[in-house]
Amino acid sequence: MTEPTDTQTMPDWEKRFRAPRVSLPDWALDAPSRSLFVSNATGTYELYAWDRDSGEQRQVTDRPNGTTEGTLSPDGEWIWWFSDTDGDEFGVWMRQPFGGGDDEPAAPGPAASYPAGLAIGRDGTAVVGRSTDEDGSTIHVVRPGRPPLEIYRHRESAGVGDLSHDGTLIAVEHTEHGDAMHAALRVVRLDGSVVAELDDTKGGTEELGLSVLGFAPADGDNRLLVAHQRRGRWEPMLWDVSSGTETELGLDLPGDVSAEWYPDGSGLLIVHSFEARSELWRYEIGTGELSRVPTPAGSVSGATARPDGSVEYLWSSAAQPPAVRSTAGGVVLDPPGMKAPESVPVEDVWVDGPGGRIHALVQRPAGARGPLPTVFDIHGGPAWHDSDAFAAAPAAWVDHGYAVVRVNYRGSTGYGREWTDALKHRVGLIELEDIAAVREWAVASGLADPSRLVLTGGSWGGYLTLLGLGTQPDAWALGLAAVPVADYVTAYHDEMEGLKALDRTLLGGSPEEVPERYEASSPLTYVDAVRAPVYISAGVNDPRCPIRQIDNYVDRLAARGAVHEVYRYDAGHGSLVVEERIKQVGMELDFAARHLGARAEGR
Repeated sequence: MTEPTDTQTMPDWEKRFRAPRVSLPDWALDAPSRSLFVSNATGTYELYAWDRDSGEQRQVTDRPNGTTEGTLSPDGEWIWWFSDTDGDEFGVWMRQPFGGGDDEPAAPGPAASYPAGLAIGRDGTAVVGRSTDEDGSTIHVVRPGRPPLEIYRHRESAGVGDLSHDGTLIAVEHTEHGDAMHAALRVVRLDGSVVAELDDTKGGTEELGLSVLGFAPADGDNRLLVAHQRRGRWEPMLWDVSSGTETELGLDLPGDVSAEWYPDGSGLLIVHSFEARSELWRYEIGTGELSRVPTPAGSVSGATARPDGSVEYLWSSAAQPPAVRSTAGGVVLDPPGMKAPESVPVEDVWVDGPGGRIHALVQRPAGARGPLPTVFDIHGGPAWHDSDAFAAAPAAWVDHGYAVVRVNYRGSTGYGREWTDALKHRVGLIELEDIAAVREWAVASGLADPSRLVLTGGSWGGYLTLLGLGTQPDAWALGLAAVPVADYVTAYHDEMEGLKALDRTLLGGSPEEVPERYEASSPLTYVDAVRAPVYISAGVNDPRCPIRQIDNYVDRLAARGAVHEVYRYDAGHGSLVVEERIKQVGMELDFAARHLGARAEGR
């Protein structure tokens, strides 16, 4: 396809991808005027340094496939960034002076790996989490001028949670019990000796997860902010690792609740997510008082409390593009250039399903009446959820005359632990039952044209797309799967070690231990039943949904002469290059137009 350069002739859907965006700026704990953010200003997502005092912004990284993983040292002198190869997520940490200069190895010693957490101390000590197929999970303490010290090793998944303010304690999240969905916590000294353990997976019929939110921001304060699931949802509590005292906050907020410390330690910034939207609160540790931090209706995808007590947050809604705002007033970081066009708001739909009420978000062209060609855009994860947030891809479908339905199926976060944990053993099939219930509502309500239903998604959503085309062949007119799991057994053997652990948890073992479950949940099992045209896109360097298992599925489609197209590109689990993403969405729109006869011009 030919990319127009004149913004007056460029369709709105392309503008939404090309418009410069920025992430929520990170800031150095001891030098808050120094910040780091991610932007697509050059057409590829890269890291940028921002000196708030001078206003100067500088591009830090410049790589063909982009860079998004980075952090600042506490003193703000160094920018750490993760260097992989062509999006394969396997690499080492590099660092660069904040003011610019040559890159150098940030933590010499540990070999290349998948990242598993990082914490940087005020004296230059780094705690580096690693994951490899050979070693499992390891954690290394790297001190300036000393050989790295391995302090942790286990076959199951583990990672670095945080380093205490004084640099003496390390919080580790681990799944040594074998359940990759529910971590336990261990606090150790720099030599690896154990200080305290917290494990909610013991002593009950249900396993509950824990997560590290951060140590208190003061020397000698050994309280660790922790997320727990003891009341069926994520909530914060304070754990004094010296005394063992646990203080649950008992916040009267429905849905999932996360938190971070205010820099002076006097309170907590609460992020409350409920029914596909989010809001902010301040919790006073001394009094337990909870007060609302004003934000517009929509979704807060990141928030941080600044030393002056203000809160910066990244906000958007389905209709309004994202912006970094501050409670001190106005937009904090506004990238220059073209602004993304608005889209249409979402409508909330609740549908009775086999496992309970299902929440779906619906967008339709302004003023359109059904029945419409309808795209069921299925989110990845599976531990994720669609929200009332700006998304360029669904907006592109709406621009082309489609209704878009996004389903927060069982397995999604934000609706309680029971809903998220419902997937075990019947993986994929459970999610598709919920999608089917919402599909039936969409047709019965007059929204969707039953002859023009599109199933699409990326990652886990791509997996559900291929599985749905095979197990529900009469329901779908078209399938579009991006970076999917297509052959579950081969995917297991080729994927990164951390995902092997997740698959063992979801399915109850490895393919050799429970072959019948992998067979029942694998799209390859049902490939001969697929009747709808299929479009698949895949990154050749993808460590999460590797290319060989996709090729196996495509070979089976080709052998029976099924209508399909495949697009392979030189990246990993998706692309950070804007033009590449536009190309892929354009190919999906074109494939749908050719096979459905739907309007494809777009505005």
